[in-house]
Amino acid sequence: MSNMDTAQPDPEVPPHSGAGGSAATENGDTDTSVEKVQQYLKAKDDTSRFVGLALLKSILDNSPTLQSDEETITSLWNSISPKFLDRLLRTGSRAGPDQKDSKDMLDLAVAVLHTFTVLLPDEAKQGARLLNRIARLTSAVLYSSKETAGIIIETLLTLVSFPEGATIFAGLDIDEWTPLIEIAPEHPHVLSIFIWAWERGTTALADQQSRDGMRNKIDQSIQSLVASFSGTDATSLLEFLSHLGNLDAELIPQNPKWLCSVAKFIRNLSTKRPTAAGRSAYTKCAGTILMLYPRQAPQLLFSDERDSEKPFSYLFINLILVDIRATLPSLLEKLNDAEYPQTSQRLAAALDVLAAFIGHLIAWIEELDSPDDAAPPSEKPTFNMPPDLILKLSRSIGETISVTMEYLRDRWDASVAGAAGLHPEARAGAAHTSTGSRKTLAWDSKDGDAAADPFTLSALRAIALWLRDDDGDVLRKEAAGLMDMLMELYQRSCTTATPSSASSSRDQPDYRLPILAALEGILRTSKGVEAFDSHGGWQVLSRDLLAVLDATASNPPYDLEVEILRGARIALALSIVAESETTTPEDRMGLVTAVAAYGVPPIASASASAEGARAPAANNDSEAALLGFQTDVLRLAATLLTNANPGMRRRHAHSASAIKGIAEQLRGSSVGNYESPAASDLDDVLATLSNVALD
Repeated sequence: MSNMDTAQPDPEVPPHSGAGGSAATENGDTDTSVEKVQQYLKAKDDTSRFVGLALLKSILDNSPTLQSDEETITSLWNSISPKFLDRLLRTGSRAGPDQKDSKDMLDLAVAVLHTFTVLLPDEAKQGARLLNRIARLTSAVLYSSKETAGIIIETLLTLVSFPEGATIFAGLDIDEWTPLIEIAPEHPHVLSIFIWAWERGTTALADQQSRDGMRNKIDQSIQSLVASFSGTDATSLLEFLSHLGNLDAELIPQNPKWLCSVAKFIRNLSTKRPTAAGRSAYTKCAGTILMLYPRQAPQLLFSDERDSEKPFSYLFINLILVDIRATLPSLLEKLNDAEYPQTSQRLAAALDVLAAFIGHLIAWIEELDSPDDAAPPSEKPTFNMPPDLILKLSRSIGETISVTMEYLRDRWDASVAGAAGLHPEARAGAAHTSTGSRKTLAWDSKDGDAAADPFTLSALRAIALWLRDDDGDVLRKEAAGLMDMLMELYQRSCTTATPSSASSSRDQPDYRLPILAALEGILRTSKGVEAFDSHGGWQVLSRDLLAVLDATASNPPYDLEVEILRGARIALALSIVAESETTTPEDRMGLVTAVAAYGVPPIASASASAEGARAPAANNDSEAALLGFQTDVLRLAATLLTNANPGMRRRHAHSASAIKGIAEQLRGSSVGNYESPAASDLDDVLATLSNVALD
């Protein structure tokens, strides 16, 4: 210890920690030993302090009674000089002539800090005396032995589990993270430190500049991690990246350079007979990057070289489909197993991958049918799978969708209905949830119902895309059997969505858009319309449609575009039902009355009042979307009036006149853009309403 003070230690306490500590413990003289240790720790010279630390470590390791004495533990901790600990960590983190002594200093400081992170009460663990050692511990990890590095990582994991510790770690410079990044392949738990700090330590970032800086640090860190894992199977890295979706949206890197490398990791791992952990990692990571980067990721995962005999995308999606079909038949009986959350997350990611693939396939087909010459080549979907493999994969996807719907039926019955058609009083047991008390069957999950399961939302997304764009009626008729579940989930989403946002909180997923997409397919069958009517679908959707109308007219929501999109989807679903029936039932005319009372928002009426003003659709995408939505609603109202019997039309003559006035007002707002779809549709609506008036 040539670089430390050389004051002599107290002769009453031997300078060897093991012997002194053991003797004190064996003699039962712990109190005396603690007092002596505190004398050493409070000494002015570093040598005495070092001896005190060594004795302290031995006493704490060998005295179970002392370990449970929080008051004494806290007192001992307060006797240690934080600056002395920092000097030990700093000295042990650099090369020198006395390297062995330096390593001993580092090992002792790390061991003491780790012991106190275990023994201190939570309040003391969150104090500055301990949390301010995070930076030194992070720097020391690169110079420590593998065993000591593991102890440092355990210590850091404990410290970043507290919000204050996570904030301190997240606030370190990117260079200070480098030691942990470099050892991450050998110590996978390092990755947990980063994701915990990024999730929990960034909530206090108040200004945009701070968030932008943090996003750049995260981006650079992932780039460095990808480089560190080069040459490995990257299982732990892919598992780590699957948690990126939990970050605040403003912290997620945009257009990252590392995305291509991550896609290669997924490709390599999925084709090399991975372990169960490897399958879970590549599935969840693929699902995450496809959700976060919907333009770039599908091209990287689903595009292949031309004339490939077995394209990667074919093999990859087959692996995903096999995993889903193999797991679902026995999943219901595992709802209360400890590993179910992990299984549910893996299957949810698998279904997200499937949904992304279906979307990519649809986009490619649409591009073939109607090429978009204005789009840059990098944004055009590419797909090089031979037709025979596409046909095989389509059949396999259809089978998987069917199995998934069957499982959803059983899962929903276990969670809410008990069994299809079973009266509520016949259900067994009682469950008390955040939404109230209900009777459930014995195999239901004890921790949460089907609506809160991430699997359910991901499953409905994949099902919806396939039902909407596949022309086969078999699966659509099968999906009609899920109508009770769809309507209840829709109503729950309407209830839990916050007033200031179109989407629900993470704990309460918003099912409305996936359900509306599924209904576009289901309602194309008579069985689907019948199920829709049986379960009050018209009332559920029309109520939400009127809520969207009201929001766009008087109190524009935070996310106006999502509201308008949902409103347009509702109008389409209700129009499919209205057009499938020869007469309009009396109870549906309430929607006509409500639409007639719609107040056109200033965004459209102001431009209509200005002579020669151009249409808002020509200048603003949001205004164009709003005009399209309003037109869809007017068309729906016109259809209901057209199919109504003469008596109902006479009773709603004033409503018809008011709706025609709204259409004329909106048509006036589209002056100067006669070629727009909304202008043409409004002309059709006016013509229909004129015929109704003539009748």
